[in-house]
Amino acid sequence: MGESSQGFTVALLADPDAPTEVAQRIAQDLPDRLADKFGQERRMDVEVVSEPFTAGTEDLSTLTRRILDRRRTEDWDIVVALTDLPLHSRGRKLVVELSHEHGLALLSLPSLGGLLFHRRARRAVEEVVLSLAGAQSAEAAGAHGRSLEDFSSRLASVHRAPVGDEEDADLRYVVDGPRGYLRVLGGMVRANRPWRLVPGLSKALAAALATGAIATVNSTLWSLAASLDTPRLVIATVGSVALMIGWLIVDARLWHRSAETSPEARKRAALYNASTVVTVGIGVLVCYVGLLIINLVWALFILNGQVFASVTRTPLHAAEYWTLAWFVASVATVGGALGSGLESDEAIRAAAYSKREQERRRMLDSDQE
Repeated sequence: MGESSQGFTVALLADPDAPTEVAQRIAQDLPDRLADKFGQERRMDVEVVSEPFTAGTEDLSTLTRRILDRRRTEDWDIVVALTDLPLHSRGRKLVVELSHEHGLALLSLPSLGGLLFHRRARRAVEEVVLSLAGAQSAEAAGAHGRSLEDFSSRLASVHRAPVGDEEDADLRYVVDGPRGYLRVLGGMVRANRPWRLVPGLSKALAAALATGAIATVNSTLWSLAASLDTPRLVIATVGSVALMIGWLIVDARLWHRSAETSPEARKRAALYNASTVVTVGIGVLVCYVGLLIINLVWALFILNGQVFASVTRTPLHAAEYWTLAWFVASVATVGGALGSGLESDEAIRAAAYSKREQERRRMLDSDQE
C-alpha cells in the first residue's frame, strides 16, 4: 500500500448497527480534525465499511488476521476496526490494539464507557489514526513513528499492556480492576441502548396500562393507597420492578450460562449477565416512570373528590393523587410482567441487545442445543 500523491485512505471497518453508526458519525469531521493535527501536507480520505468482521469469534489473533486480510483486498493505507463486542487480552479488558507494521487497529467500543461515549470514541480513533499515519511517514523518512502518549491521559483508567513477540500487534491498551469493569459494563449497556426495550414490550405495556386504568377506579385500592407511607411505596416500587426484570430475564432466557469453567469464562459470563440486568432494568424503569405519569393524568381526569373522600375519609388533594398514581404504577408493573409472557423471545432480545450481542447469543444457544 503506502502513501500516494493524493494522500492516505483511512477505512473505518465497523460491525453492523451501533459501531457503524459511531463510525459514520466520526467520519463526518475526522478528515478536518486529522488535517489540523497532522498538517495540511497530506489529505486523509475516510470511508466507512460496515460488515460483521467479528462474526463467530472473540479471539484477538483471529480478528487481527481478518482485518489484515480485509485490508489487503482494498486500497486502504490504514484500517481502524470498531466493534461493540467486549474483548479480552490475558484476563484484561481490551481498549485498543495497534499494528504499526500493518497499518491496522482494533477498538473495542464498550471499554470507552457509557458516558461521553461519542467524544471518547472520536478521540480514540483520531489518536489511533495519527499514530499509524505517523509510523508510516516515519518509516519512509527513517524516523520513529508517533506514539499514543495522550491516549491514556485522556482516558484516565486506561493503561498500556505488554504485547507478546509472537503477536501481530505492537501496541495495546487495556482496562482492569473494578473501575475498568464498571467502564466496560457501562459501554455494553450503552451499546444495547436499553431505551429500545420500551417499544419492544408492546404487549406488556398494553397489559400494564389496562391494569392501571382498572386499578385507578378501584375503591379498595384507594383505601390501600391512602394507608401507605413512603417507605412502603418504595418497597412496592422496588418489588414490582424487580419482579418485572426477573420475569423478563427468565421468560426470554436472557441469562448467560457459559459451558466453559475457566475463571476468565466465569468473569465474562458475569459481565454479560450484569449488562443484561442493567439493560433490562433501565428499560423497565423507563416503563415504570411512563406508567406513573399516565396513571397520574388518568386519576386527575377520572376521580371524583366527593366519592374518594366518602370511601377513604381523606380529602382528595395533590398528595392523594400522587400516592394513588405511585401505588397503581407498581400494581400495573406486576400486570405488565404477566403480559410480557405474550412477547416472543426474539422480540425481547431484539429490544434488549445490540445486533452483535443477539448474534453471539444465537450462536451460544445453537452450541448448547
